[in-house]
Amino acid sequence: MTNAGVYLHIPFCRSRCSYCDFATGLYESGAASRYVKTLTEEIANWHEVSDPPDVDTIYLGGGTPSLLTPAQLESVLSAVSSRFRVQSNAEVTMEMNPGSAGSPGSNKTTEREDLIETLNQFRELGINRVSFGAQSFDNRELARLGRSHDADAIKATFANLRSAGFENVSFDLIAGLPGQTLATWESNLEQALTLRPEHLSFYLLEVHAGTPLADHIKTGKQPVPDDDLAARMYELMLERAGQAGYEHYEISNLSLPGFESRHNTKYWTGQPYFGFGCSAHSFDGRQRRWANERDLKQYSSLIERGESPVVESENLSETETRAEAMFLGLRMMQGVSARDLQEQFGFDVQSEYRDELSRFRDEGLLEIDGDRIRLTRPGALLSNEVFAAFV
Repeated sequence: MTNAGVYLHIPFCRSRCSYCDFATGLYESGAASRYVKTLTEEIANWHEVSDPPDVDTIYLGGGTPSLLTPAQLESVLSAVSSRFRVQSNAEVTMEMNPGSAGSPGSNKTTEREDLIETLNQFRELGINRVSFGAQSFDNRELARLGRSHDADAIKATFANLRSAGFENVSFDLIAGLPGQTLATWESNLEQALTLRPEHLSFYLLEVHAGTPLADHIKTGKQPVPDDDLAARMYELMLERAGQAGYEHYEISNLSLPGFESRHNTKYWTGQPYFGFGCSAHSFDGRQRRWANERDLKQYSSLIERGESPVVESENLSETETRAEAMFLGLRMMQGVSARDLQEQFGFDVQSEYRDELSRFRDEGLLEIDGDRIRLTRPGALLSNEVFAAFV
């Protein structure tokens, strides 16, 4: 059976970003201790799959997992190792907020040494990849987003990670921010590429209803994002990163050769992944999906009462499974193989979607090379339009 991934949701942050609609809350030591206890209990008592496959990726997301102590993270990772067969070469990623991992403006050698010691302890736990939300190197943009860090913190974090021996680091960057210009975006790219992390995740800003950012835009406190400008930023990102040696392997992700995110690739290629913690989602690699309670306190209460935290579950139909394999696979820039889809699902994609494939090819959004179907660069930018045809 295909190896699985494990996702661990750590919902604590030092502050709430204006655009965020994830299941997160402000860090408080007592709440964190309670959560770690219930999270480890969920993992220990988990029985959603009778014979789970080996695990070769673990992803600590959130939230800001680096707010937990090394001892707390050790208890969580030990619970995973006790419940699953974790391969020795597993990719273990931890998300990190630059503001929580650096001491910008401080010249205190002891502070930096203590921080690097903590990072060393994280690495000794088996964490070998770090992903952090740089988002922007422009302090005004960071302030408008409600980020708790500044550009100096990004650079300090990166330097400290390197000093601690981390050789696989990913930056998140957001384009299309209210008031963002092509010049500031170009500066963001130059600074990110100069640091040369192994991986870059690129996101066009999504404004979610109910977030402070959505309210600011609605009331005119911040300008409406410019979609056309965001598209130009996307093109510039691909151009500059490509010139710097990065490979565009997924719609929103680039990496130096050999540093693709093994965990996230599972989501796009239909591999199994098992989520733990509040709001965590899972997929058995076949047809069943399920999700945990989103509310942090309710999640912990369910575990403490000995009840399952799973509140949603569905079995995908054959049609839904085929469609997901098609549009999720197309997120990968290598595209999908009609032959593989035929062998896996028993349907001829080039026959079943003949009209759609022909239309998107004529519009320059898809490229068909033998049995391989892939998005073009314009198609990647308009991918939602393409995917809608397969849902």
